[in-house]
Amino acid sequence: MQHVGIASAASVTPPPELDLPKGDLTVRTIAMPADTNANGDIFGGWVLSQMDQAGGIAGVDRAQGRVVTVALDAMTFIRPVRVGDVLCVYTRVSHVGRTSMKIEVEAWARRFCTQVRERVTQATLTFVAIDEDGRPRPIPPAVPSPQAVIETPAT
Repeated sequence: MQHVGIASAASVTPPPELDLPKGDLTVRTIAMPADTNANGDIFGGWVLSQMDQAGGIAGVDRAQGRVVTVALDAMTFIRPVRVGDVLCVYTRVSHVGRTSMKIEVEAWARRFCTQVRERVTQATLTFVAIDEDGRPRPIPPAVPSPQAVIETPAT
């Protein structure tokens, strides 16, 4: 007689979590032939430029005014972007200091003529809020988004 056992919870491997974008879709653009390198892949610098623009948009929204990029943490290109892919850049403000903020930025490629999406790179960019003279200025307190406001019925 063969013994049939029940697997313990520790020995059962859960299915991998879905890899989903983190943050808000901030920039969406198509990769064109003029943006390629000699191998026919999209230049990493073009992808970085789109990420910087997306981070700047998120930074302006949060700082309620001008911001400048002052730092970028390490970036690793996970997968290439190809001509015809739609580059989707997602942003999330992860830390706000007195005059600076860190914004997490992820770039995803929606592959040409498909619904397949793959993360191609990610980075954390640091922005500083500046005044009209280009000097650092304090970042105002966060303004609640309209979606976060919950109306209470009158009694």
